[in-house]
Amino acid sequence: MLPLLILLLALVAVMIEPRFLSTNNLLNLLRQLTPLLIFAAAQGIVIMSGGLDLSQSSVLSVAGVAGVLVMPQLGIGAGVCVMVAVGAFCGLFSGFVVAATGASPLIVTLSALSITQAFALILANGVPIYDVPGEYTDLIGFTSLAGIPVMVLIGLAVLACCWVLLRFTVFGRYVYAMGSNFSAASHSGVDVRFYTVLVYVLSGVCAGIGAVVVTAWTSAAQPIAAPNLALQALASVVLGGVALKGGSGGMIHVVFGVVTLGMLSNVLNMIGVSAYFQTLAVGLVILLAVCLDRLRQRSARR
Repeated sequence: MLPLLILLLALVAVMIEPRFLSTNNLLNLLRQLTPLLIFAAAQGIVIMSGGLDLSQSSVLSVAGVAGVLVMPQLGIGAGVCVMVAVGAFCGLFSGFVVAATGASPLIVTLSALSITQAFALILANGVPIYDVPGEYTDLIGFTSLAGIPVMVLIGLAVLACCWVLLRFTVFGRYVYAMGSNFSAASHSGVDVRFYTVLVYVLSGVCAGIGAVVVTAWTSAAQPIAAPNLALQALASVVLGGVALKGGSGGMIHVVFGVVTLGMLSNVLNMIGVSAYFQTLAVGLVILLAVCLDRLRQRSARR
């Protein structure tokens, strides 16, 4: 169904703006989708394991601010490493709390959202940081390899890594096992606490990589960056067909969801719909996705 919806959106876009299929526009669309793709790939794995991560956007913010702050003294490579490391540490924190206490991932990651957002505001003194090296923004934000933007290649690499992890590793099998039946997975010998922590660390690392992409693309580190991105990633994952209760889905579902939501946003932009109504549209899409998920669950039980 989603491939047909994507084709329909593309047809509508071409009718509105014939230049929609131009190479430049498609590359720009891919750039816009890249942060969402990175977030959705990680969120998809978390949901498949039976969890949820609402802190991705704020982790991106604090990782981006921390990385950009160290770049002038330690260099671009160190700044990138700091972003990924900060993201991994934040994921480790959330995963450890969820695994150790058995608390709801929704509550834990909501708390992590507030904590990491506060650290981002404190580190940046509440204002955006524009002291980003030009070489960094040029290399990751605007350079292309074989005609494909580097930031898009980074997003595709993250997607490929997540796909390999799910399909060909023990980690992937345990993710599905935990999402299908957490208690049964534990009784069958899976170290569910350890793999729960790993899932959230992976989500944090992806948020750190998202920080690399976003700070390079915008040439700034925002203490409140892309606040709706985590919500859009969640909508993409569920819209694509990943069950909210966990245990099913794959990266192809994530891709379909991301492309559908991204093209919907692109079409709304082309017809001049304001950002307020686009937010409303995203909210309605999330509601639709949740309803579809419930219908799928009922159908599966019959």
